[in-house]
Amino acid sequence: MTRKLQTGRKEPRSGKTGSVVVFLHGYGADGADLLGLADPLAPHLPDTLFLAPDAPEPCAGNPFGRQWFPIPWLDGSSEAEAAAGMAQASADLNAFLDDVLAENAIAPGHLAVVGFSQGTMMALQVIPRRAVPIACLVGFSGRLLMPERLAAEAISKPPVLLVHGDEDPMVPFADMGLAGDVLVSAGFETYAHVMKGTGHGIAPDGLSVALAFLKENLPA
Repeated sequence: MTRKLQTGRKEPRSGKTGSVVVFLHGYGADGADLLGLADPLAPHLPDTLFLAPDAPEPCAGNPFGRQWFPIPWLDGSSEAEAAAGMAQASADLNAFLDDVLAENAIAPGHLAVVGFSQGTMMALQVIPRRAVPIACLVGFSGRLLMPERLAAEAISKPPVLLVHGDEDPMVPFADMGLAGDVLVSAGFETYAHVMKGTGHGIAPDGLSVALAFLKENLPA
């Protein structure tokens, strides 16, 4: 049984939904943490609906935030609990995306997912295993979990943009290159951008590159 995700939203400027961008927030945050990114993106994507779901669980490491799954080295959970949490959250996210497509009467090729940190981990886990490719995936400051399984389990291969700060103290910058190598080897069209001098966050140059990538891959 899947859990329904509470979701923040910003409607298309044009009043007509031609595409959807879903933001997936990081560990200890919530949907509102990323929904503000819609403000600088919306003028360039006037027919785009922006959605930012809250992760399904209260965060063990931050009582005011949410988590997609436990992280053992941050909250003392076990590896088994982390794996079970990711499996359940993956089912929740898949159900959420299915509902988004149905409720807005759009094809998967009109959907993009933008993740940050743990949200990127979720996106890289779920999106390649969906039956039909979405338009594209943008992953900020994240990591590819279980990289050894991707090539065998990937069903759909949308274009991927990885963006990471080279001074990230939370998720090592090297993880971007590791993820990129695995994605390329598995047949994904993969791009990367380094936010120089940036820690665990989203710098203006990274957001500009993400916007260009979204504009290129979402239908006009």
